Amino acid sequence: MLQEAHQLRKEGHDVVIGVIETHGRAETAELVRDLEMVALREVPYRGVVLKEMDLDAILKRAPEIVIVDELAHSNAPGSRHNKRYQDVEELLNAGINVITAVNVQHLESLNQLVKRLTGIEVQETLPDTFLSRADQVVTVDISVEELRERLRDGKIYPPDRVEAALRNFFKPSNLGALRELALREVARDQSRQREGLEMAKREPGRRPAVSQRVMVCLSSNPEGSDDLLRKASRIATQLNADWYSVHVETPGESVQKISTGDFRALLDNISLAGDLGAEVVWLKANDVVKALLEFARDKNITLIVAGRTEPVWWKRLFRRSVSSRLISEAKDFDIQLVAHDA
Repeated sequence: MLQEAHQLRKEGHDVVIGVIETHGRAETAELVRDLEMVALREVPYRGVVLKEMDLDAILKRAPEIVIVDELAHSNAPGSRHNKRYQDVEELLNAGINVITAVNVQHLESLNQLVKRLTGIEVQETLPDTFLSRADQVVTVDISVEELRERLRDGKIYPPDRVEAALRNFFKPSNLGALRELALREVARDQSRQREGLEMAKREPGRRPAVSQRVMVCLSSNPEGSDDLLRKASRIATQLNADWYSVHVETPGESVQKISTGDFRALLDNISLAGDLGAEVVWLKANDVVKALLEFARDKNITLIVAGRTEPVWWKRLFRRSVSSRLISEAKDFDIQLVAHDA
């Protein structure tokens, strides 16, 4: 990213650094030295002073291009935006081009998959919809052993942190899994761009047609709902499909009757669905399955994604689960059931 900044400056472009984390790395510090940097703003917080990118100063400076590191970063409390990617959105809206960097494990739709692969839950995430806006996505890829060698040489962490890092996050299995995820993401991005270019050649001004539509069934049960949404997002991306996140409110599960905790979780999941690119739909009906199928037929849904649901034992005596009813009644739809993690 910094090498590109130097090249752009040589070509006569107006480039500044909005924020770069050198982490004490000599290579990075050397690349920063000759570039114009916008001073960071200082934010007092709980007895310490945090340093954040100064969004207003960059907007006032109005460069042609700004370099922004660690896109998934959470801003200090009291900042105008909660997340750095929201700062970048404001810069883009002001006509400033942004070159930025993000690790694959910070993509929201991959959050639970990364946790399963590595055993580590990443706290800072980035909506996939934001990444999809990029004009160009470049993967910075080196082999697993080369990356571990850089770590041993002290080019990533200070010497006292190297051994712990090699035993934990930087294990070969973790790095191999993350590298594969990154390469898959870039391959998908290139495939979408190629389809777009081919369409532009054939029919200028027209985007690739969406041939499939996906609906995910979002219940008020917080268990596994976030993982269900992430999986539905991955499916929709792979199919190049529009997708809907549909919640059906029944009289027995109205907002007046569900617990405060479950209602808060439902709102969080609705927000997550929007971040992942879904159109969120809230329906009210007595019969969940009937409402879902009516909506699916109205929107020409081609695939229904639902979590496995099992009613408590005494309810099993009187009725079947939503998922079993969907399988029985949705004869004209493909259905994918998603298992909840243990």
